[in-house]
Amino acid sequence: MDERRAFRRVVDALNTAMLDDARWPDTSAVIDEALGAKGSILTFGDELSRGDIRVFFARSYYRGIDRSEWQREYFGHYHAQDEHLPRLRALPDGKIVRVTDLFTKQELKTSPTYNEALAHFEGQNGLNVRLDGPRNSRIIWGIADPFGAGDWSSPQIDMVGRVLPHLRQYVRVRTALVEAEALGASVAALLDKTGACVVQLGWNGQIVEANDRAVELLRKNDGLSDRGGALSAAKPKDNVALQALLARALPCFGDLGVSGSMTVRRPSLRPRLVLHVKPVANRERNHRSRNVAALVLIVDPVERARIDPRVVAAAFALSPAETQVAVLLAEGQTTRQIAATTGRGYSTVRTHLKHIFAKLGVSRQFEVAQLVLALSSLPRSRG
Repeated sequence: MDERRAFRRVVDALNTAMLDDARWPDTSAVIDEALGAKGSILTFGDELSRGDIRVFFARSYYRGIDRSEWQREYFGHYHAQDEHLPRLRALPDGKIVRVTDLFTKQELKTSPTYNEALAHFEGQNGLNVRLDGPRNSRIIWGIADPFGAGDWSSPQIDMVGRVLPHLRQYVRVRTALVEAEALGASVAALLDKTGACVVQLGWNGQIVEANDRAVELLRKNDGLSDRGGALSAAKPKDNVALQALLARALPCFGDLGVSGSMTVRRPSLRPRLVLHVKPVANRERNHRSRNVAALVLIVDPVERARIDPRVVAAAFALSPAETQVAVLLAEGQTTRQIAATTGRGYSTVRTHLKHIFAKLGVSRQFEVAQLVLALSSLPRSRG
């Protein structure tokens, strides 16, 4: 198979797997074949304050065969003493490195992780990549040894680099769908999901259909609208970027459609909207979506959080002013935006923030946001 065709298969498979985890085994097999690799391990999750990662997704597949028992073996026996893991997490975003470059010469001789685990997992001659994921998450992609006795070739490593932005996009869209409780829904069924803002576009870029939440959002004209039947951003600079993003997802003459994401500013001081755009693969079409060429998922950080200030105040013993600051942080606003939104001085907001830190026992704004968002996921009392 030529490289261009192999790459198209990878992108198409990732676009399909964005909607459904059940597609991942086949997708990983397509990626392995395109790279000439024996298999791969993909994980992503939040970076915690102590440097560990809370894993949201972890899959080990070797040419489509589930190797999750290897993951259990690794986390059960090797993870705590893995010398190369801190170096992997510290890599620059998107840098492709050989596994051997993450161990010292001495460790290559003595490390149980390298000499036992990676030998068993066929990863001693593998490649590692770390990517920045959505909202401070980290994506770790471990690629197993290449097929054959040879080393990685330049075309193989180039292919890894070409796949990376599409792998990152897969994580972005999957994360957004999980938060909207829509993962696993068909393209048509997404329109019926009340937790997601979904817009379907035809080949000419016109809106074919949108679900109720998306229609409501577009009618507000707060960052996005459906001007002339097409998706449009309120800010001219954002609209130029949006139309370019849509053009890449809706190419002419049978070229490869490319997924992408962007943020859109709003005339109000509310946090930016996040857009994820993905082409619709042929096998995703049905009687309701056969004329649909691209899917747009719109995420409103404020709507996603659904934070009840009363719950936050009661849980953390915060004053009304401190509660407001904590909630706005969780909704994605910066301290300067909070000052503008509330009419308080920047120094006053900073003082409230220090009090919040003390009461919650944390030292970073991100930690405040995580604690508040965690409350929003708890079931509410009906009493």
